[in-house]
Amino acid sequence: MKTSTRVCVIGGGVVGCSVLYHLTKLGWSDVMLVERSELTSGSTWHAAGGFHTLNGDTNMAALQGYTIRLYRELEALTGMSCGLHHVGGVTLADTPERFDMLKAERAKHRFMGLETEILSPQEIKAIAPITNVEGVLGGLYDPLDGHLDPSGTTHAYAKAARMGGATIETHCMVHETRQRPDGTWDVVTDKGTIHAEHVVNAGGLWAREVGAMAGVYLPLHPMEHQYLVTDDLPEIYERAVEHPHVMDPGGESYLRQEGRGLCIGFYEQPCKPWAVGGTPWSFGHELLPDDYDKIEDSIAFAYRRYPILERAGVKTVIHGPFTFAPDGNPLVGPVPGLRNYWSACGVMAGFSQGGGVGLTLAQWMVEGEPERDVFAMDVARFGRWITPGYTLPKVVENYQNRFSVTYPNEELPAARPFRTTPMYEIFDQMGAVWGSQYGLEVPNYFAQGDEPRYETPSFRRSNAFEATAREVHAVRGAVGINEVQNFGKYSVTGADARAWLNRIMAGRIPKPGRISLTPMLAPSGRLIGDFTVACLSETEFRLTASYSAQDFHMRWFEGQLAGEVQIANISDRSTGFQIAGPRARDLLAKVTRADVSDDVFRFLDVKRLSIGMMEATVQRVSYTGDLGYEIYVDAMEQRALWQLLWEAGQEFGLKPFGMRAMMSLRLDKFFGSWMREFSPDYMPGETGMDRFIQWEKAFIGKEAAEKERAEGHARKLCSFIVEADDADVIAYEPIWLDGAVQGFCTSGGYSHYAGKSVAFGFVPTDRAVDGLEVEIEILGNMHKARLVTDMLFDADGARMRG
Repeated sequence: MKTSTRVCVIGGGVVGCSVLYHLTKLGWSDVMLVERSELTSGSTWHAAGGFHTLNGDTNMAALQGYTIRLYRELEALTGMSCGLHHVGGVTLADTPERFDMLKAERAKHRFMGLETEILSPQEIKAIAPITNVEGVLGGLYDPLDGHLDPSGTTHAYAKAARMGGATIETHCMVHETRQRPDGTWDVVTDKGTIHAEHVVNAGGLWAREVGAMAGVYLPLHPMEHQYLVTDDLPEIYERAVEHPHVMDPGGESYLRQEGRGLCIGFYEQPCKPWAVGGTPWSFGHELLPDDYDKIEDSIAFAYRRYPILERAGVKTVIHGPFTFAPDGNPLVGPVPGLRNYWSACGVMAGFSQGGGVGLTLAQWMVEGEPERDVFAMDVARFGRWITPGYTLPKVVENYQNRFSVTYPNEELPAARPFRTTPMYEIFDQMGAVWGSQYGLEVPNYFAQGDEPRYETPSFRRSNAFEATAREVHAVRGAVGINEVQNFGKYSVTGADARAWLNRIMAGRIPKPGRISLTPMLAPSGRLIGDFTVACLSETEFRLTASYSAQDFHMRWFEGQLAGEVQIANISDRSTGFQIAGPRARDLLAKVTRADVSDDVFRFLDVKRLSIGMMEATVQRVSYTGDLGYEIYVDAMEQRALWQLLWEAGQEFGLKPFGMRAMMSLRLDKFFGSWMREFSPDYMPGETGMDRFIQWEKAFIGKEAAEKERAEGHARKLCSFIVEADDADVIAYEPIWLDGAVQGFCTSGGYSHYAGKSVAFGFVPTDRAVDGLEVEIEILGNMHKARLVTDMLFDADGARMRG
């Protein structure tokens, strides 16, 4: 056995073998994989082997498309068969809400170049004749859907990796992973110790245990999953072509042809987590005992949807564990807080996503970053606050919702409330309708009177519409107050703090007492952050950014540290409120003895002020686009600050507002949002963020950003007024121009201040002129839209700045 290697991949399932192959494909040949038993010994061997492109996240869908196209390449490269069956598949919709979701997905596919289509019930019956379409409104057909041989595919990945120089060591049990002071690793096995520069945890069912060896908790949990294979059915084996896949969300099932019969699996409500105390090392090629009781209702529904099943005998029952993360997506990438330790775990849909996961991780390791935004599966999307007690109920919830409608405004209830601020009880008593962000309870809006304390999930305008309008008008007409807990906040100190910030931030680093807005770029020039930088002194700075990107950003900061610099995540230690609206200055003046007049406390100033009994850091800036201030204090003082502001604000008409109003208010000023308008998919020039870049200095990503600046960009982020009805743009709706899809939306919503539906999106740069007429496809319907450049509120900035 090799005793040293550049990369040691732990785990010989389809994901581990895919990572190994892609590392060799990108030029790293000194790589090896260790597997405690035989290849495919975890979940891989008993997987149903289905694959599809449908995914709510467009980048995940693109990676799934890559995975599916890769199989022919593997077969050609290795001469081995993956057992491919490209039979196509249809997802059924039996409610208007499900049909809305499928139409929204079809719209996304247009600009992605995927050839899916909406089918009528009669068209579904024509391609899948065993389906009872009674009550079905329509379906989404994807010609790329299909299934394969799990074992053959995994061994094809393994052969391709070996052809690229990789080594695979089976029957090699890992006992320890120990990091050396230089960041390399000793992987201790029952065959000896391997010294590796990098370790990849592709442990599958054992990923928790493998992670624990390095002191890492990975939020995933195995769930029991069951599918059945029927005896031969003449309606199946007498067909001239193979029967397509049918996904029936209403029945929580997926169905496909298996040989001369059918295979049907279920995501049942009375589901069961497996190995709560840890996965036994002795588990391998075993199956779990049959459990018909938990799928009894699902089977009854399947009999109605596919009557042929009532007379079909059961030939085989496959009941085994699969691993899920709390949101159902994989856990991929460099693990925050560790050097050279990588995750490739929680890949529940291994044969839809395994190739994309392998490509992404290999790009990250070899090239320093993946080629697209992969935050949806980045291991850093779950913070270090996450616990097994939180993970388990969220995994159960995700399993139960596997085939449910995913609404853009839906707030799932499991494991909540968990993380709360000192304001939770006060806001709850005021009628807060809660959302969850990065595990934190955040008010979405405040219900009044007999208004329900629950927002109806919908693709259309919800029952939060009137309450949101009320809060928007309170801000624009007087003054509103909103918690600033859900901002990511960082303290940067030290003699080299300014020099370090100048290197990692592309924009201007402000002078003492001032604030600046700046993008942060990857070496590729793509956006990896949208920051507010406040200079408290020459050796002390505060950074503000997205709350949900904390581990994502801290991982980058820690990897770039140099010189005399200290950085601390103070997101949950520094909190407070923003006040915004035309009376915001009056309110601030009432609670401090300091002079806060416009000529003393200017727009983009930061000051330390005595407010009541508290020493606060106050920034004159507001994401509402109005006159506003962000007031930060120690978390222990937040309730005292609230009491002071609330009592003092009554004479000015102070009202609380939540995130729904915030996201409406930002539309008036065409403010972009992180992971919507700004993300690692985009360059600064095409999004307009280049206006904040300080080009004369050296910074990470400068060469790529300058290249974009010199060559120009093919597309440009623009704002549109949409002739909408009861549904607004959410994200990824196609933009039609000259009868073809030539752009897509990044986000949108309803401006309650202007009374208009607003959308942001990319169109060709040479067409991006004021007044451009386009059409935007929303839920399958075309809506006229017009490109606008004049802001809907405070276009000259007089109120925000003066």
